[in-house]
Amino acid sequence: MRATRRALLTLPLLGPLLGPLATPALAQLPARPFRMILPQPPGSANDTVARIIAEPMGRVLGQPVVVENRPGANGMVAINLLKQQAPDGSAMLLSGVSQLSFNPHLYPNLPYDPVRDFTYVAPVTDAPFILIASKRSGITSVAQLLERARAEPARLTYASAGIGNSTHLSVEMIADRANVRFTHVPYPGTGQALTSVISGETDFMIIVLAVALGQVRAGAVSALALVAPRRLPFLPDLVTQAEAGITAPLMPGWFGLVGPAGVPEPVVNQVNAAVRAALADEGVQRRLTDVVLVPIPGSPADLLARMRQDSEVWGQFIRARGLRPE
Repeated sequence: MRATRRALLTLPLLGPLLGPLATPALAQLPARPFRMILPQPPGSANDTVARIIAEPMGRVLGQPVVVENRPGANGMVAINLLKQQAPDGSAMLLSGVSQLSFNPHLYPNLPYDPVRDFTYVAPVTDAPFILIASKRSGITSVAQLLERARAEPARLTYASAGIGNSTHLSVEMIADRANVRFTHVPYPGTGQALTSVISGETDFMIIVLAVALGQVRAGAVSALALVAPRRLPFLPDLVTQAEAGITAPLMPGWFGLVGPAGVPEPVVNQVNAAVRAALADEGVQRRLTDVVLVPIPGSPADLLARMRQDSEVWGQFIRARGLRPE
């Protein structure tokens, strides 16, 4: 009976019904608030996801979920804190793809191993990106962007939130596959990079759609393509990267929950069920849709597979380009 309950808890739609009943039988999580550690500051996409799912997760777990922001050093501050926690399931990290799949290839002396030092628990959300251009540049299509890049190599400038950031790697991948050159202009953060495109200080950038959507709708920038597998209903005329003729891997924008190494499987299953239940909640789905985030419920193995796949694709590219943070 206990094994049957445990298996049921991993199903995406049964968490809200079975979670409160099954939790006492499992009795795995410590009887104190569940800490969700974040590698990004308040107001970030990571923080938005955490605060949307925290309350419904807490209902299933039977205890509060406390969001704890620990930004700094491209996620290493939060990861160092996680590594100090007991592997009892009381503290986990809502990590982005950068910390698990990109950092190991960007930093030669990274103080953690993405497989050895973590217990993979649950994929949570994914975020599409968008390619935008400044109005001052006069660029209104991907074809025009690439045509100008070929005519005047390295003349066009693109903004990013820093070397090794998703906003940097995504453009470099496209430049590599299209055999063109751009000039990179890194900024301290995404907001500053977007402002530079709006003002015309830089010509274009790739950015998380949710961050740029307001400027796209206001006509402050030109939307060139979605960096996503398919078109979106609220931007039906905007082509995807592939439709625009760019044959390059899509920049992933996922978040996933990981614990310190050694969290017992029953605890992993219990927290995974709580995440699935939260993502199945209609109110949560509406709130995620409002900020252009896509629920990706799945198993611990699904999250590990995402990490490995993106690490292989983007790690090979990072090494080939010799990219290193400043």
